Amino acid sequence: MAPNLLLSKKPPLHKDFIMMPHSFNPAILREYDIRGEVGKTLFEADALALGKKFGLKLRQSGKKTVCVGRDGRLTSPALAAALIEGLLGVGIDVTDLGIGPTPLTYYGLKTLGVDAAIMVTGSHNPAPDNGFKMALQHRPFFGTDIQEVALVDETMDSGEQGTLYAKDLNEAYVQRLLQDYDLVKKSQTRPLKIVWDAGHGATGNVLKSLINGIQADHILLNETIDGTFPAHHPDPTVPENLTQLIDVVRETKADVGIAFDGDGDRIGVVDDRGRILWGDLLLLLLARDVVKDNPGATIIADVKSSQALFDDVTARGGNILMARTGHSLIKTKIAETGALLAGEMSGHIFFADKYYGYDDALYSAVRFINILQKARGSFSQIVDALPHFDNTPEIRIDCADDRKFQVIDSICQQLTAEGATISTIDGVRVSRADGWWLLRASNTQPALVARCEASSKQGLEGLKSEVASYLSPHGLTI
Repeated sequence: MAPNLLLSKKPPLHKDFIMMPHSFNPAILREYDIRGEVGKTLFEADALALGKKFGLKLRQSGKKTVCVGRDGRLTSPALAAALIEGLLGVGIDVTDLGIGPTPLTYYGLKTLGVDAAIMVTGSHNPAPDNGFKMALQHRPFFGTDIQEVALVDETMDSGEQGTLYAKDLNEAYVQRLLQDYDLVKKSQTRPLKIVWDAGHGATGNVLKSLINGIQADHILLNETIDGTFPAHHPDPTVPENLTQLIDVVRETKADVGIAFDGDGDRIGVVDDRGRILWGDLLLLLLARDVVKDNPGATIIADVKSSQALFDDVTARGGNILMARTGHSLIKTKIAETGALLAGEMSGHIFFADKYYGYDDALYSAVRFINILQKARGSFSQIVDALPHFDNTPEIRIDCADDRKFQVIDSICQQLTAEGATISTIDGVRVSRADGWWLLRASNTQPALVARCEASSKQGLEGLKSEVASYLSPHGLTI
């Protein structure tokens, strides 16, 4: 799938921006990506410098091709242009994929024969934010990679100019998504009614094409890409952002509602009664299907996931592993373990079974629809039959970036001194007689994230109070 359009070279847009090695605001150099508020902590000069630094780092390893995609945020075109200019300026050949979801850019990396990919996206962050997600051919680019690329001296003259191409991958990507859609005869099953909420995010154009290949009655919400996100914030992990979807599912008597975040790598799902199915229980249903077809398959879940998921996969003969939260960390773990499926409470779902092993909400939706259209009962009946625990969704507690890890370390030391049963895979997960609670530092936002789960509502309230008691000395409240 070679690029099909050679673009003419243009004069540099920012030739005077970089006369000496560029320094980024340290706050934007995050664990999994580079992300900040445009005009305050993130600027076009950062995008230009990143292109040069990343390009030089790539050339040091003997590689020189990158595909670049962008989401629908208002600042993405300018940031993408500066990024591409930087890459071209150090001799990198760039394939511009234009606007689309992050998984489409990953798909470009897998199918175009390029060495790396960069996605310009603010993901699920507020509209003024933006940033860059990066990947190499065989592994994600995160952690120390980001810190190291920030230190590259981009003023070194490579003496070469890269070539810019453009490639529209939308049709090929949609066809790949549909490749694993199980077409069933209408005489064998009733067509589903599906409500989709693109949240005015980057999935909109692809989604409008995708539904043409899915045998169902479709209702689209907020499918027009709009970087101001006028309907609601594009983060399906926050219940209030699913209110519109829930209302339409109930009003239209739909079978399921499916929502996406701003760049299409996270999924949110509600059943036909309008109840939210969080990412860990969605993973449970998907895992059943994978383990049924692949006995003994390894499944990965993050530390925020319900005990119901771990118990269910084990009972069905699967091998389930607990891992740290973070899409780059999960992808690395998949490569290390050969897991066929992985997921996070936040709605990142990673299919290596029949797919590429990266987080793709649209692909996950296709695989979930396969399950629903073959089910004998309604979605709500499936949910009712799931193992039941009383639990909270993810609870975000505002905490400054320069404090959040210190707070976790302090609480962990206190629990250790008390002799509590804890896991420190990611933050601290505390096991109690009637359940567990988790407290960890977010790697993408200035916040702590908590979750509690118990065998009863009374037990859950007790765990929540316990978490509050550990936060209180640090001036933090749930």
